[in-house]
Amino acid sequence: MELLEKLTILADAAKYDAACTSSGLDRSARPGGLGSTMAAGCCHSFSADGRCISLLKVLMTNRCIYDCAYCVNRRSNDVPRTAFTPRELAELTIGFYRRNYIEGLFLSSAVWGSPDRTTENMVQALRLLREEYGFHGYIHAKAIPGTDPGLTQQLGLLADRLSVNIELPSEGSLRRLCPEKARTSILTPMAQIRDGIQVSKGELAKYKHAPRFAPAGQSTQMIIGATPESDKHILTLTQALYDKYKLKRVFYSAYMPVSNHSLLPAPQGFKPPLLREHRLYQADWLLRFYHFRAEELLDESAPNFDPLVDPKCSWALRHMEFFPVEVNQADYESLLRVPGIGVVSAKRILTARRCGSLTFTGLKKLGVVLKRAQYFITCAGKMLEGLRVNPDGVLRHLVAQERPMLAQGAPEQLSLFEQTG
Repeated sequence: MELLEKLTILADAAKYDAACTSSGLDRSARPGGLGSTMAAGCCHSFSADGRCISLLKVLMTNRCIYDCAYCVNRRSNDVPRTAFTPRELAELTIGFYRRNYIEGLFLSSAVWGSPDRTTENMVQALRLLREEYGFHGYIHAKAIPGTDPGLTQQLGLLADRLSVNIELPSEGSLRRLCPEKARTSILTPMAQIRDGIQVSKGELAKYKHAPRFAPAGQSTQMIIGATPESDKHILTLTQALYDKYKLKRVFYSAYMPVSNHSLLPAPQGFKPPLLREHRLYQADWLLRFYHFRAEELLDESAPNFDPLVDPKCSWALRHMEFFPVEVNQADYESLLRVPGIGVVSAKRILTARRCGSLTFTGLKKLGVVLKRAQYFITCAGKMLEGLRVNPDGVLRHLVAQERPMLAQGAPEQLSLFEQTG
């Protein structure tokens, strides 16, 4: 098979993997080498200066020993099969980099033969890139559950970020749709990667040139909408993954029907839950940057997010006893709870009020989104002049602010191969 044909098949097979992210890593170019890694981002992420940064996103192979019902690469699916040799993948990556098509590599794989055999091929390809071609750009690699820990260790020493897909939100769903996989086989390499990162940090503190193991951390992905778990279940699992395995990111992938199966939603008329995916990402942001906990955002009485308003506004409306917050006196944690006040604007408020009392006009200049925040704050003990607050009225106003986005349809998943404006 021609290399271009292989690329077409294996790039298309990789498009359902959403776990691409900014690297979070700075590594400058080295004399005689190729490429560098910036903390700004990768794979249709956008850096602070507006650059769109891309990765070559491919599978090592789409030949698979597993028959997971939701996966396009399952062994029972009648699709063209192929595989890169390690040399082919290394040369392809370097060729694309030299043409300025990419800034790094996202390498995943189906499991061909065995997890060890698959990982050995991935390790060999990355070793060629790093050692023979001198490539110092960003590499994100998928760790294969069931692989010998020694091979996973080698993979982590060659890649900047590792990820292990948790696949489905519950063990019961995994047993039904992926009977050949076990949750323990997924969590075991997560723990190994976590421990490897911690050991590597300790060694670097002692020895400046110690090898770095997955310096950009690890991430995971779970499929949303293929199985009946609630948003509360998914977000609680997310919180546990952050707490126990120290993940950098949890990615959510709205289920895309790729097959007919009695345990999956029927493809006819099924719409991928992209708005639900969007709300989960918003809630994930609250967990990582706003110091919320999963149990605060959802409970048994409200196990799913309101599609009409974002999770922070929804929380605020259910906890009106917390408000209004006096912006001239509130601490950082309290400011972060206010809809319309973000991490940056909260820090600006703390700095600006040292010089004098803040007004609503001043808050707007600091980046506060007043059309949301006005219902939940006071300045010098007073609310915005003429504003009347009651939960039902506030809800109507907040829903009206979201309506233009909802009228355009649910947010779309970005594809690496689509043009963006």
